[in-house]
Formats: sequence, structure tokens, C-alpha cells
Amino acid sequence: MVLRLFKKILKFMHSIGEAIYFLRDIISLIFRGRIRWNDVLDQMYEQGVQSIVIVMLTSFATGAVLALQGFTTLQRFGAKEFVARLVVLSLLREMSPVFTALVFSGKAGAGITAELGTMNTQEQIQATRVMGVDPLEFLVVPRFLACMLVLPALVIISEFLGIFGGYMIAVSQGHQPGVFYIHQTMEAVGYVDFFSGFIKVFFFSLIVGWLCCYQGFFTQGGATGVGRFTTKAVAFSYIAVILSDAVLTKVILTIWG
Repeated sequence: MVLRLFKKILKFMHSIGEAIYFLRDIISLIFRGRIRWNDVLDQMYEQGVQSIVIVMLTSFATGAVLALQGFTTLQRFGAKEFVARLVVLSLLREMSPVFTALVFSGKAGAGITAELGTMNTQEQIQATRVMGVDPLEFLVVPRFLACMLVLPALVIISEFLGIFGGYMIAVSQGHQPGVFYIHQTMEAVGYVDFFSGFIKVFFFSLIVGWLCCYQGFFTQGGATGVGRFTTKAVAFSYIAVILSDAVLTKVILTIWG
């Protein structure tokens, strides 16, 4: 049992090192300008289409629920006029970046892993090497870069729809004037609130693109392996996003407050 545990630990450490070298190679190709922009644009369209609808629904519902809960709670203290601040700050600082990253990894991230995994099990990746084409440049870099570019755009859409969901509830259920709600929203948002969320999104997109591409590129075990590695990619992405969010929140609050 001890020997089996030791082997698992060694295998895990080896996979971590392999993943770090994998990320290094991707970043090296990007900085050397070896980017196929047509493929990047195709991947951006595909990943955006996969995620946009569920991101919109999730964001609108999140903003509406925040407003409903906010009115119920703040009304007890005679402070229901601050519900707009509650909604916008919760969305910008935490909920939109985290929820969008989780939805994106479950939809587009799983698709990236499944595509690369199927190519690997069908030996298409090996075929690109035989043809003298770097599979990282041809297959991985476009998907990684598309992930880095699409996720921030989805977060912006998520924030606007979440604020709109809160606005609808405030006007229809809370009977607040729409102009007052918008004024409170604009007054609450500061430089730190907006950019702290985008700092998180940068790291989230890097994590999701890296882990999903890595799991897909090194998939083994045929069709069964594709499903297993896709599940691992989504699970690891969820864990990494949540843990990194906790660390980044602490760092941002320590620096900016």
C-alpha cells in the first residue's frame, strides 16, 4: 500500500512538471509570434457560441437573485436603497468572473479537451509531426489564445446582464425609480472594483486554457480515455479557479483594500 501511494505521488509530481513545461512551450510559441490568427478567430467564434447562451442566462438570474435577497435583507435595516451597490459590487468583484469561468470551463473547456483528446487517440497529432508541423503551434496555441480572449469578453457581457437583472427586480419588485438605481450603480463602481475582476479573469482564462489543452493533448485510452480526461480537465479547472480566486481576492484586498 505504501509503495502504491508513493508511485501515485511520483506520477502526480511528474504530471505537474509536464504541465508546467507544456505551458512554457505554449508561451514561448506565442512570444515568438508563431500564431495562426485565422485559427484563433475560428476558435474564438466556436468557444463563444458554446458558452454565450448559458452565460447570459446564468448572469441575468444571478443579478435578479442578488437583488431579491438584497431587498429582503436590507429592508430589515431600512437600507433597501443600497441594493444597487450590493448587486454591482458582488458581480464586478466576484460573481461574474468566477461564475463565467466555471461555465466556460464546463462548456468550451470540455470541448477543447474532447477535441484534442480525440485527435490524440486517433493519432492525428502524431500525423502533424510526421508532416513537419508543430502540433502545439497548429492545434494548441489557437485554442489557448482564443480562451484568453473570449473569457474576458464573456465576463463583460455577464456583468451587464447581471446588473440588468438586478435593475429589473429593483424596478418591478422593489418599486425603485430606474434612474435612482442606475445612479446608485454608477456611484458605487470604482477603479479598483472594475479592474480587480479583470485581474482575476486573466488568471482564470490562463488556468482554464492551460489545463484543458494539457489534458486533451496527453489523452490516452481511446474513446473511454477521452471521456475520463475531459472530466478531469473540467474538475481540475473548477478546483483551480476556486482556489486561485481565494488567493487573488486576498492579494487584491491587501494591496488595494
